[in-house]
Amino acid sequence: MTPNEFREHGHAVIDWIATYREKIEERAVSRPIEPGAIRAALPKAPPRHAEPVSDIMADFESILLPGVLHWQHPSFFGFFPSNVELSSVLGDLLSTGLGVVGVSWEAGPALTELEETCIDWLRQMLGLRPAWRGAIQESASISTLIAIICARERYSGCAYTQGGIRQPAQPGMIYTSARAHSSVGKAAMIAGFGMDHIRTVPTQPGGSLDAQVLRAMIDQDIASGARPAAIVATTGATANTAMDDIAALADVAEEWGMWLHVDAAMGGAAMLLPECRSEWEGIERADSIVVSPNKWLGAAFDSSVMFVRDHEHLTRVMSTRPSYLRTQTDGQVTQLRDWSIPLGRRFRALKLWFLIREQGVEGLSKRIRRDMVNARRLAQLVEAEPEWRVTNKITLQTVCVRHEPPGFGDEELDTHTRAWAQAINESGKAYLTAARVDDAWMVRVSIGALGTQWQHIEKLWADMRAHAAENAALMQARTADSAMRGQKNAA
Repeated sequence: MTPNEFREHGHAVIDWIATYREKIEERAVSRPIEPGAIRAALPKAPPRHAEPVSDIMADFESILLPGVLHWQHPSFFGFFPSNVELSSVLGDLLSTGLGVVGVSWEAGPALTELEETCIDWLRQMLGLRPAWRGAIQESASISTLIAIICARERYSGCAYTQGGIRQPAQPGMIYTSARAHSSVGKAAMIAGFGMDHIRTVPTQPGGSLDAQVLRAMIDQDIASGARPAAIVATTGATANTAMDDIAALADVAEEWGMWLHVDAAMGGAAMLLPECRSEWEGIERADSIVVSPNKWLGAAFDSSVMFVRDHEHLTRVMSTRPSYLRTQTDGQVTQLRDWSIPLGRRFRALKLWFLIREQGVEGLSKRIRRDMVNARRLAQLVEAEPEWRVTNKITLQTVCVRHEPPGFGDEELDTHTRAWAQAINESGKAYLTAARVDDAWMVRVSIGALGTQWQHIEKLWADMRAHAAENAALMQARTADSAMRGQKNAA
């Protein structure tokens, strides 16, 4: 493709994206689709000859677009807000267009130094002290893996990097809560700890990891010949946005010399607001933090920032110095390959740079406050309605709800909860996700798409009540019919 051809087709693609965003409310949030249907519609073999871009775009619209879940739709309330500001899209486009691969400072001085600048901007926006430094990682899961590897090398005295995967005489233990992200267990396994050395600590009412129980578990593990290595805390748990008591966990971590990693992937965005920072009091005593600007802040995925207090420990653990990358600037500049697992990196800081400059801290803060206010308003409506219950403390922008018709047992309530949420999703009017917390299913209303205003939430609430009432009546009718058939059979 020549630059002139790219210009022509690129303008068309930009125009398509702009129109898509302008008219996104006209689309269903999702459409039912059978597994394998998209692949069946695609050619089985690659094309032997060049095809017109217009044909590719036509297939994109007719084959792929029906299978897209529209995360940017104002009635998208599932998972977490991946609310991509168009300014960040421009930065992402520039990054891809430049095609820079940051394997070293010399391979992209602007890439490295803009990333350092944007990370420091974000640090200031979150109210963190200057000692914190960081880098952009592919995801929060990768950041957690790197943190657990750093914890492993601290507790073992770098035994793993020197002697391989063999466990030291006293195996290391990882502690986290049932509310923590599933990536914690996966990271611990990849890092060589093994599932037997991951401890799930019970939570207190409200969802915070219980520090008193944690201490007792550590004492028990030490008595069994193990050593505490790390705590993974959460600021905004995935299912219900529960907040761990960071200060209390920092006390425990310091007492035993453990690494304290704080997963603030989504909840970290709220820390732009000074009034929210009490929720992570003690954060300065952590060893590492992950905050994902591609969750709720408005940056295009992938953009997850891992901060560390001791960057020298991180770079000792992660550094690589092949001869072909050694330069005269070594020791004078930051080599971001020593801050992450991949050798190379995209010019991802452009996404943050465009976003922060185009929105400003005030613009980003205003939108986050809007979502939090709307979450509290929805919670008030739910609490005021008979048979409905809010199951979480509203600390961020997620409202977890249950519809509990009288006469339903626990299993029936779980079935009912998942059924009415699925009915809403299949209708295309909105999108929700369900989750199981404390052995019960509930529905998460995750507020935060860029276009989501109060009228979208009011409409969602009306749809929730209608679908829940319809499903409850259907289940009750089935139960009555089953009971009647049972009576006839007995007679």
